[in-house]
Amino acid sequence: MLSVALRTLRTRWVTFVGSFVALSLGVALLAVMGLALASSLDAPERQPERFAAAPVVVRGQDTLSVRTPIGDRTQKLVHPRAVPEATVGRLRELGTVVADRSFAVRAAKGPGDLVGHPWSTAAFAPYAIDAGRAPRAADEVVVTGDWARPGQRVETDRGTVTVVGTATPRRSGTDTPARSGTVTPRRSGTITPARSGTATPHTSGPDTQHPSGPTTPHPSGPTTPHPSGPTTPHTFENALFYTDARAAELSPRSTQLVVEADAADVRAAVQGQGLPVLTGTDRRLADADPDRDSEALTAMNALFGTAGGVTAFVSVFVVASTFAFAVAQRRREFGLLRTAGATPGQVRRMVFAEALMVGVTASAAGCALGAYGAPKLAAWMVDGGLAPAWFTIGDFTWPYHVAFWTGLLVALLGVIAASWRAGRTGPTQALREASVDTEAMTWGRSLFGAGLLLTATVTLGLALFSDPGELLHRKTYVSRPMLLITAIALLAPVLVGPLTRLIAWLPAQLPGAGGMLVRENAAAGIRRTAAVAAPVLVTVALAGSLLGATATLNEAKAAETREQTVASFVVTPAGGGGFHAAAVKRFEAVEGAEVSATSSSAVYVLEDGVALVRSEARAADAGPLARTVRLPLAAGKVSDLDDDSIIVNEEWEKHTVGQRVDVWLGDGTKKSLRIAAVMTTGTGNNGVYVTPANAPGATVDRVDVALAEGADPAAVAAALTRAGGHVFTKDQWVQASYPETNRTTRYGFILVLGIALLYTGISLANTMVMATSDRVRDLAVLRLAGATRWQVLAMVAGEALMVVAVGGVLGLLVAGLNLAGLWSALGLLSVRSPVRLPWAELGATVGSCAVLAVVCSLAPAALAMRRRAVELAGMHE
Repeated sequence: MLSVALRTLRTRWVTFVGSFVALSLGVALLAVMGLALASSLDAPERQPERFAAAPVVVRGQDTLSVRTPIGDRTQKLVHPRAVPEATVGRLRELGTVVADRSFAVRAAKGPGDLVGHPWSTAAFAPYAIDAGRAPRAADEVVVTGDWARPGQRVETDRGTVTVVGTATPRRSGTDTPARSGTVTPRRSGTITPARSGTATPHTSGPDTQHPSGPTTPHPSGPTTPHPSGPTTPHTFENALFYTDARAAELSPRSTQLVVEADAADVRAAVQGQGLPVLTGTDRRLADADPDRDSEALTAMNALFGTAGGVTAFVSVFVVASTFAFAVAQRRREFGLLRTAGATPGQVRRMVFAEALMVGVTASAAGCALGAYGAPKLAAWMVDGGLAPAWFTIGDFTWPYHVAFWTGLLVALLGVIAASWRAGRTGPTQALREASVDTEAMTWGRSLFGAGLLLTATVTLGLALFSDPGELLHRKTYVSRPMLLITAIALLAPVLVGPLTRLIAWLPAQLPGAGGMLVRENAAAGIRRTAAVAAPVLVTVALAGSLLGATATLNEAKAAETREQTVASFVVTPAGGGGFHAAAVKRFEAVEGAEVSATSSSAVYVLEDGVALVRSEARAADAGPLARTVRLPLAAGKVSDLDDDSIIVNEEWEKHTVGQRVDVWLGDGTKKSLRIAAVMTTGTGNNGVYVTPANAPGATVDRVDVALAEGADPAAVAAALTRAGGHVFTKDQWVQASYPETNRTTRYGFILVLGIALLYTGISLANTMVMATSDRVRDLAVLRLAGATRWQVLAMVAGEALMVVAVGGVLGLLVAGLNLAGLWSALGLLSVRSPVRLPWAELGATVGSCAVLAVVCSLAPAALAMRRRAVELAGMHE
């Protein structure tokens, strides 16, 4: 049968082109994703930036560790502790100790991410002065970048300062590529640390701002984005260096120190205190956002994983659909083989051999295409900010093996059902069978389709009953549509007939026979209609489900913000970071304003005795909070919040008013708090609320302002603007708070939907060409019956549009069912929000499919009808 399979491939090459292209692209995508994954796993370790020349860095306690029956559980503290004074004293005996401080600074014409440091820490990057000198007075600074020059006066939220110098980081030794690019080593002019033995001041106190540490997003609103500002190619930060004394005034609390001493002696001095001692590449952990590379790679791998899953799913779907339609077209051929003596097993092996040959050649072509495309995709990921600047594709072989054998497996899996159906063809069955599809729905297809539909329904019901919040997670609303898509596609032959007659009812009533022929041809050729509608179903269902889910969730979150915001004005820091104490006092002094200053923090709770869970928290005083925010309370009162209590949400294991719960605060302090009130779960952003006393180290990053009775809104807004910060009215705040899909998710959806649309195009083109070529004699009969060439072409185009409409309606049905489940979950979580369908995107998708289907059906029909109708009617199959 191998020779027969080879001749079949040569003769019916049009039948297999779509499967070949689909498999090739699938294997190429799998190869690209495998190469990207292998390259990310072999990524170089990030090198230190601010402390590249520091001998040893000692950090305060920045990790919470809790002992459980199954081992210690750890979480990073949102507010690291300061190094104890007694420990600092012991470290001073070993060598010079320099306290590091980082705090946000906002300058009128400066970069939005400007950060202040004490001048003594500049030696550890090391920075070198390019022009000017070091700061000597409290109002003198040295800046990095080219946004200011020596002698220039700069107005900041910390007072007006004079720029007395500019500095650039230098590197000695080998550098790995950093976010800002490669730095040329240079030793001249480098600042050397003072060796006088005088330690810089190290005091403990309330932290005004510490942007280098982790921050907690607001539970009910957005974090104000940092405006982009000018940076030079060689800087990894926009820094502003003060004198050590002035930096200590602006940020009294220091959470990390540089010690000029032997690392072993330093470790001995801090032994048993849980203080990290950083040397070598570990010094990068003292930089701001040290995990940005690993987080970017994790997000990138998740994106590729999702795209890979969709690729495998759609590949199997397209290959199975194409082979099933091809087998249905060749039933007379298989009947003749059976009549000639072929056994069912031989027929099945012949179909398998065809799939094997297509799979081998397509997988090989896909691997070659993947090798070409992987570097280009890596460059696109870097340009889009989805991967670190140094990311490139390495030299690996295992991704090609995985992609090749996966492609071959997909080809064989896709042909299993088709080969079984081919083997069941009886010797005389094809001779008796008419052109009308009478048995398009087999018992196996019905069983699997009904089973998948039942599985989708039951799992949705269980999720709604047990954990509706699970349906709001991205992994869930990305994967669930595939179950329903497969179920509806398997059941399509049952749905296609009635749906076709319904859609074509109006065209069939028009004068002439065209509308009636379109309806009857589509209804009679159920297999053809289902095969063409299937790829449209996949694309429309994925677009509607994924984009609709994100739009619906974004609208739900916006509705929560709208409902919870009672304040007339909301003030946020103009450049991110937070407000220092003087700024908060200026807001409180505004006449006619009732101010509620809140800050981001976190609390940690041990659930089920083994899981250490971090919950985002807001710190606020109960009275002002109750006047400016309407919390979605299920029980209790906001006014009951005090220093001995906490407001939790229904997701917590303990959520009964009056119960006490053991928590760890943002700095790791353990405390038992009484539950004062309980909020509904919502979309998961409600978090918890504590008082400022239970958020040590937290910085005010939002100020809600209610108007006192008789206050003039315009006057209050003007006074708040003069006090500093960005002032929003309630409507402006709701508008600014409208959530947007993050960049990684957005690119992921574009990639997934792009893959689906590409496969839809391949499958549509292949199936329409196959179907139209197979109907040449039917078209010739119409010509002989008196139809003109243009009437026949119009009928072919009408059938193509009809089938695309059927696929679009089925896809919309799947999307609607998925979004209905999401809407039900939101309702159970006490969020009232409408379902949002992406009509524009769905229209564009269906329109693209319609254009492609019409073109791919008209082209072979027009070419065939260039011959005389009598010749076409006498053509052999």
